[in-house]
Amino acid sequence: MSLAVRRPTFDEMNLSTGKRARLHRLMYEHGPANGTLMILPIDQGLEHGPIDFFDNPASLDTDWIYRLAVEGNFSGIALHIGLAEKYHKAYAGKVPLVLKINGKTNVPSDDDAFSSLTSSVEDAVRLGADAVGYTLYVGSPSQDVDIAQCNEVRRECEKYGMPLIIWSYPRGAAIKAKGGVDSLYAIDYAARVACEVGADIVKLNEPKWEEQKAAASPKPYNTLAFSDLEGLQRVVRSAGRTLVLVSGGSKMGDDATIHKAKIAMEAGCVGLIFGRNMWQREWDSAMAMSTKMHSLMKGFGQ
Repeated sequence: MSLAVRRPTFDEMNLSTGKRARLHRLMYEHGPANGTLMILPIDQGLEHGPIDFFDNPASLDTDWIYRLAVEGNFSGIALHIGLAEKYHKAYAGKVPLVLKINGKTNVPSDDDAFSSLTSSVEDAVRLGADAVGYTLYVGSPSQDVDIAQCNEVRRECEKYGMPLIIWSYPRGAAIKAKGGVDSLYAIDYAARVACEVGADIVKLNEPKWEEQKAAASPKPYNTLAFSDLEGLQRVVRSAGRTLVLVSGGSKMGDDATIHKAKIAMEAGCVGLIFGRNMWQREWDSAMAMSTKMHSLMKGFGQ
């Protein structure tokens, strides 16, 4: 199933002037600065609650996260309006801002998942952001409302020249019945949906091969056994000229984190959006991991 994949070039993305200027800052003026991306997300406080900060209590302080973003030389930091309003001013110009403009808690079931707006593209412009983030739940019974809301965000992004990063997540009972949220079918579909609705960049989880679950996927996905690399290669191809960021997910050991990052870049992704695998570590360990990621990214410039 191995597929030759080449990620889209900056020019092939056909960006408007405003989007081009902002995305250039993210890709070529901060972080590895070679056309790759290392984004540090800290939207988990809303999405998961304070529980995610238990492993490293220092990370509950958003100033600690910002210092990691700056001193670890990340391409950008992604967070919600409340944190941006309270903390970003001291770091403006030092690390680009990705304003996450919708979200939800994980208290209710994901069977009818929908993230309402928490801020706007205008807020992102006012705060000097270089991109906005939007979560789209592919397959949720609420996807009609979700896609319509996403369309309005996309229109505002076009109006203001703001790059749109879509967190494209499969959710809902129908997805669970067809192989699950981590199946190749679900994530491949999520990649294509993000491209089709106008994302400049899509954030995705890595597809997992689980034979029993895969059997429930629609043909031919039910028979497509794949390695980590092959699964991501297919997803990158489905995303077309939308760049792909791979989510770090739950904290892993050092070797597993580096392996996941390496596979993502070899598959043609533009970069990583690793949060818990960075800031759930104590300071010295987090800085060491960011250094390792920079070393890895040197081999994938464009």
